[in-house]
Amino acid sequence: MTMPTVLVLGKNGQIGSALQRRWAGRAGVSAHDRTTCDLGNIDQLRDVIRRTRPHVIVNAAAYTAVDRAETDEDACHRINAIAPGIIAEEARTIGACLIHYSTDYVFDGEKATGYREDDPPCPLNAYGRSKLAGDLAILAAGGNHIILRVGWVYGLAGQNFAKTILRLASERDELKIVADQFGAPTSAELIANVTSRVIDRCCGGEGEGCDKNSRQFCGIFNLAPLGRISWHGYALELVRESARQGRPLRIAEDKVIPIASADYPVAATRPKNALLDTNKIRQIFSIDLPAWQADVKRFVTEWDALKS
Repeated sequence: MTMPTVLVLGKNGQIGSALQRRWAGRAGVSAHDRTTCDLGNIDQLRDVIRRTRPHVIVNAAAYTAVDRAETDEDACHRINAIAPGIIAEEARTIGACLIHYSTDYVFDGEKATGYREDDPPCPLNAYGRSKLAGDLAILAAGGNHIILRVGWVYGLAGQNFAKTILRLASERDELKIVADQFGAPTSAELIANVTSRVIDRCCGGEGEGCDKNSRQFCGIFNLAPLGRISWHGYALELVRESARQGRPLRIAEDKVIPIASADYPVAATRPKNALLDTNKIRQIFSIDLPAWQADVKRFVTEWDALKS
């Protein structure tokens, strides 16, 4: 059985790094970072895709500095909106399947329950607007594409909330964490595992890109673990899990203090409810998703092992 060739863009990010670990030793994977394929350089982007001619393109590259995007909107738009459209056009031309990662920030957070894929988007900040524009550009380009909307991503690579909390828990006596924003912490490893499952389901393993039946799998899918928690509850679980695993901490549980969003001003407004309804992806791809706490436990173990 011939495995499909895969082009990964953004190999050093949280998701890109997890994908490389997931596919370690697998033949036919070509991975690029910004030094070899800069999404801001359209000519270079087109050239890499045309030279590689993959069966699958996984775009794990993005502008993710949410607050900086408020004053750097042009750069954010180039990476998150224009580049995905170009990738989708090139993918359609060579008959490749495109897998792209979107965000819960395309929604305004006013809905009381989890957002469905067909709920009207209404981003509150520049980052969310740029990601929505990227989604629309991919849809307009046509071809075979799968857009996975994710949120509250954390992993062993890059900077993220989980790593920050674990570091501060050993340095500070008190932490004040926002308690009125809700979502589901999503590990890069979960995203990588589901991505691999999606590719296997869509590409048939015959080295010919997406098979003739793959269009039934095209479109937008929400991806998140089961459950709902606030940033404060997430931080508290990280501290508790660290303690359970015998990690030396300076902070006590009761010193992880809940605060309101208004008490922690930032440049970019965040949605109060970032929960994503995952019924569609679970049904269509026959995927069982774990509770969010399961990957947090594994992350704390792996993070400690990586540091030692």
